[in-house]
Amino acid sequence: MKQFEGFPHRAQFTPLPNAFFSRLLPQISDIAELKVTLHVFQALYQKKGYPRFTSYLELLGNKSLMDSLKSDQSPPDEILRNALEMATRRGTILHLALDRDGKPEDIYLVSDEQGRRTMARIESGTLKLDGLELREPALIDDEEPLDIFTLYEQSIGILDPLTSDHLRDALQTYPENWVKDAIKEAVALNKRSWRYIEKILERWTAEGRGDGTYKRDSEKTDPNRYLKQKYGNIIQR
Repeated sequence: MKQFEGFPHRAQFTPLPNAFFSRLLPQISDIAELKVTLHVFQALYQKKGYPRFTSYLELLGNKSLMDSLKSDQSPPDEILRNALEMATRRGTILHLALDRDGKPEDIYLVSDEQGRRTMARIESGTLKLDGLELREPALIDDEEPLDIFTLYEQSIGILDPLTSDHLRDALQTYPENWVKDAIKEAVALNKRSWRYIEKILERWTAEGRGDGTYKRDSEKTDPNRYLKQKYGNIIQR
């Protein structure tokens, strides 16, 4: 490990609330969430004017941050998405899904009193951000079925090669309507990431969809599969 050479003379500082150290830091166990949270604070405190917010694309373009998120397990952009979701669920930051020229753009604010007021003003339409508009919750027209890849791009965002592979694998594992419905549910919950869609599909496989159906109605996932076999009459529930 290369030794850190120390901070330079007259180094600039990023302020952090005292509650970050006393209340928030003890709760964070994921190093990626911690790194992303610190970079969000840095990005926001470097902003001038009102309102102050940062975006997913801005964080994605932060070389220092993305280099620190490199891993053998997942690509850094996916790690960034997951870390932002964790920080949002924890209540550290606020998330808004907006549109810029018809393309999705996610923005983030600090979850403090001013951030909450700003978010409420944006959602109510009393505060307009230059070039950004609130996304419509219903982005899918059921009367015009879309292929799974187009559906993902229109509902979630840019389709990179890795996510395309995930979608192809999902179509080999789940019925196509399951994958489409999982995308719709993720959009409705404002959780626009492949990881969240995958968790929905896994939950439906394990627990059923609440409509009596299991994955592909297959013997592998149907809890009554043994009762349907040759010796089902001797198997008790």
